[in-house]
Amino acid sequence: MKKLMLFAVVFGLCNLSWAQGEGHRDSVERLSKAGQVLEEIMNTPDKGIPQEVLENAKCIAVVPNMVKAAFVFGGKHGRGVATCRTSSGWSAPAFISVGGGSWGLQIGAQQIDLVMTVMNERGMQHMLSNKFQVGADAAAVAGPVGRHASAGTDWKADSEILTYSRSKGLFAGISLTGAVVQQDDDSTKTIYGKMIHQRTILSGKVKTPGVASSFMAAVKHSSIVARAAEVNEHK
Repeated sequence: MKKLMLFAVVFGLCNLSWAQGEGHRDSVERLSKAGQVLEEIMNTPDKGIPQEVLENAKCIAVVPNMVKAAFVFGGKHGRGVATCRTSSGWSAPAFISVGGGSWGLQIGAQQIDLVMTVMNERGMQHMLSNKFQVGADAAAVAGPVGRHASAGTDWKADSEILTYSRSKGLFAGISLTGAVVQQDDDSTKTIYGKMIHQRTILSGKVKTPGVASSFMAAVKHSSIVARAAEVNEHK
């Protein structure tokens, strides 16, 4: 009996260790993919996020491989990372999940990459919270695409969050009405070693972990790429 109990304890610990290892690899991979998505989008400036949007963004969030599946409540679910501007630069990344809502994926798409840019203080405060609903709590609209944000659009008016999607090479603004954005507790604990409130992370009070270097480099580089495209266009 004692041997069986000992075996059960050892087996349980092994399973826990394996699960933690898988969780860590998944979180690190998500950081890497999020950075890759941002880099790829910005390498096509004519179809990317306008310079004006990036330079005025308070926060940037990327959800790679957002999935449309019948077995997920609401039909859509994805996990990603976000970072916000602070007085000393971009904050350490916070892990988020996005799910539900009445928004639709691009025609025929089962999977998209989602990008959100938070454009004002109200939107930033929602992102700093542990959970909010797009539309009900935070006003969001499909973001403008291209080198420049058209003067005829109202993205500067009351839009707290601009939202974009990429699928099968097509990059466009997308509506996220009803989607719930909340902190991913499991990934937060996995990467930071303990539960830390999203506000604390995004306010710049937490040191950026080494595994987030590629994502942070992509965020910093995105506005540089957009600005360079602007300069080259006017030469």
